[in-house]
Amino acid sequence: MTEKHPNIKLIESFFTAYADADFAAMQQVMSVDVKWHIPGNHPFSGTKNGVKELMEYLEKLKDFGLRAEQIVIGVNENYVIDCHRNWSTSSGTGGLDAMSCLLWKIHDNKIVEVFNFPQEQYLVDAFFNKMME
Repeated sequence: MTEKHPNIKLIESFFTAYADADFAAMQQVMSVDVKWHIPGNHPFSGTKNGVKELMEYLEKLKDFGLRAEQIVIGVNENYVIDCHRNWSTSSGTGGLDAMSCLLWKIHDNKIVEVFNFPQEQYLVDAFFNKMME
């Protein structure tokens, strides 16, 4: 068996920390000036600039019971693409259960930028809008 690419290990470290709600570990794999682009028409869409804004967003995801299960991952020297299933464990959320892909830009073994591509943007918009009611 071949050794995993270091960029895959980095993203897997993020997902392990995310699953454990370990914000300190998430910050260890992020550049301090990370940019995370969230599409849509809901209160959390837009670009999160810097690790502080990103951690506030990820804390909300935790509060909303959002979970992720990785399905497939691809890698090169500067990027990782992962596709995963997202769902919420919170009651009364409208049953969010959808696929999403993230394009992760890596530099100096840190995540510097992330682009989010949801399968069904309208489901994501409805989920976040309902959670803010």
